[in-house]
Amino acid sequence: MRNVVPARTADPPRLQPQRRVLIVLVAAQVLSGAGLAAGVTVGALLAQDMLGSTSLAGLLGALSTVGSALAAVAVGRISDARGRRPGLAAGYLAGAVGSVGVIAAAVAGDPVLLFAAMFVYGAGTATNLLARYAGADLAAPAHRARAVSTVLVATTLGGVAGPNLAAPTGDLALTLGVPYLAGPFLLAGAAYATAALILVVWLRPDPLLLSRATTPQAEPDRPHPQARRSGVPAGTLVMVFAQLVMVAIMTMTPVHMHGHGHGAAASGLVIAIHIGAMYLPSPVTGWLVDRYGPRLAATASALALLAAGVVAATAPAESVVLYAVALALLGLGWNLGLVTGTAIINESVSPATRARTQGLVDVAVAVAGATGGMASGLVAATAGYPILALGGGVLALAIVPAVITTARGR
Repeated sequence: MRNVVPARTADPPRLQPQRRVLIVLVAAQVLSGAGLAAGVTVGALLAQDMLGSTSLAGLLGALSTVGSALAAVAVGRISDARGRRPGLAAGYLAGAVGSVGVIAAAVAGDPVLLFAAMFVYGAGTATNLLARYAGADLAAPAHRARAVSTVLVATTLGGVAGPNLAAPTGDLALTLGVPYLAGPFLLAGAAYATAALILVVWLRPDPLLLSRATTPQAEPDRPHPQARRSGVPAGTLVMVFAQLVMVAIMTMTPVHMHGHGHGAAASGLVIAIHIGAMYLPSPVTGWLVDRYGPRLAATASALALLAAGVVAATAPAESVVLYAVALALLGLGWNLGLVTGTAIINESVSPATRARTQGLVDVAVAVAGATGGMASGLVAATAGYPILALGGGVLALAIVPAVITTARGR
């Protein structure tokens, strides 16, 4: 049982900095959400247009997630050594550079440059997710999941606005002599660069460094050794399965819709709803995990992802509404899995090793996304989109046994 009295005496010095940290992170996440949404909305379509291949369209998303895996390591190590501010800012700046590279590749019609640029662009995606950990650095133990959720939900505003700006930014791109499908990356580059600037200027004090300075050597909420041993792999597996299934179905849905006559506006709307469902439920999810523990939330994650796969697989090709429902369920299932896994990880590591461990965990999550992205194009091209969606939903059920391994001491 935890001794909550020392934790209460340690919380007041962190309370005011925590509020400031959350405000700054929220502002940066709104912008980075718009940058993240650009690649999700048109990345696969741009690759298909340039390469003339559905299977290779999934490869582009895989390269982006491989880039995000390496970026997660780099951002984690920079944060571990120098704090969250330089680590997160560097990741967003790399995302901005990748966005510019995608635009240049589209203008030049160079697929090799496109692949390289999307690899770098993945750093923005990794950083957007790693920022959730910064929200919990100074949070009280009983409110860590809700602090994570506050950062995640901020991504909703930019994430929902971004896909709905696909058509306007495409029109803007045409006026600038840039291919239509590269238009959203104009928004992505500006959004990621501005997010980096906000963090450099205003993320003070650094939450991770302050957490280390104000955490007693014998931390009251320090996890039991068994909880630490089982918590990291359990939390990682929950996020890995949620990420793999989500990326696989999400990547090929715009391509599938495009192949049945739906335009950029329709697929942009579906992706906007999906991204909203990925982040908007975060406050409720955080409360659910803090109040009832990870097992209930993880089970709900698996069921939502299964439902998403079933709806996507059975939706009539002309039904934008059912695709929107499927991707809303997909986003909800991912959100439940991510918040649950993050909460388990946060409770299983100490501040001294927190950033490095979190970065390595997110490498596994990114690799899962890369696997889902690469496999999605191949499965859709050979077996069809319905098989891809249904198979992903069934695979999501592996989340349940993964979270059962969580230590009972939570």
